[in-house]
Amino acid sequence: MLYDCRAVAERDRGIAAAVEAVKSGELVVLPTDTVYGLGTDAFQPDAVAKLLETKGRGRDMPVPVLVGSPRTLPGIATGLSPSAQSLIEAFWPGGLTLVCTVQPTLQWDLGETRGTVAVRMPLHPVAIELLTATGPLAVSSANRSGMAPATTLDEAIEQLGDDVSVYLDGGPSGEPVPSTIVDVTGDVPRLLRAGAVTAELLREVCGDLVTEP
Repeated sequence: MLYDCRAVAERDRGIAAAVEAVKSGELVVLPTDTVYGLGTDAFQPDAVAKLLETKGRGRDMPVPVLVGSPRTLPGIATGLSPSAQSLIEAFWPGGLTLVCTVQPTLQWDLGETRGTVAVRMPLHPVAIELLTATGPLAVSSANRSGMAPATTLDEAIEQLGDDVSVYLDGGPSGEPVPSTIVDVTGDVPRLLRAGAVTAELLREVCGDLVTEP
């Protein structure tokens, strides 16, 4: 099912259909502020396994999680440092993914995460509305492994086809710049991948920042 979320009534129907699909462990495609995402319920291991299989990825490439509010983060991550909190306040919602220590009591399986979870709050109204209704979603870029991430719904449909139950159309995405990834599991944030948020901006907020060569 395809819904044009640029029309209010159809957006409401689309969000409702996507929520039901997520509850059933199915896959949905949603717009984000970077590229289109392929998402499912983070707490259903079979659904996450289906997402990885659809993309053609192994468990050694675990699925990141999107949240609809910073208030969700303490429920899935622990030991957040003052620097991590400052980065959240400055750059969420937006193009910053934080690798955090996962809450040990969580019953989920995102792949070989080694006790961590990569979390982001996207800056897109459709994504936030869906995430608010569903809770955390396991979301990866909407493409088959080795192919370019989808920046339009047509590109997502061409790659993923009937493997996805609900497609939410938010129009073309912005520049396909990936999110910046920062590891905040230690005392000093560590830049793992440069992207939408520059190292200079990160340092303005958190001070010390370890960068990889």
